[in-house]
Amino acid sequence: MKTKLTLVMEDEVIYNAKKYAKKKEESLSSLVENYLKAVANDEKYTKNKKSSPKKLNPKVAKLKGVLNIPKNFNYKEELGNILLERYNKLK
Repeated sequence: MKTKLTLVMEDEVIYNAKKYAKKKEESLSSLVENYLKAVANDEKYTKNKKSSPKKLNPKVAKLKGVLNIPKNFNYKEELGNILLERYNKLK
């Protein structure tokens, strides 16, 4: 069964996607459908596969454990406070 789907995105993305679809002699709908199928299948595959821990970049690995941050640290709140402090001084 086919169902209509409405997507909202930037004009340039749509323009480039239509150009690509035309070059591939495919409809934009089929491109999106195939992409979503691939993403969904990849998601199923990665969920079923036992995930092994990813190796960190050596430069990042050296930094691991350098900072001791509390478990309840809210970086968004702290960043907001720093930005408020910085830009309120400019007034």
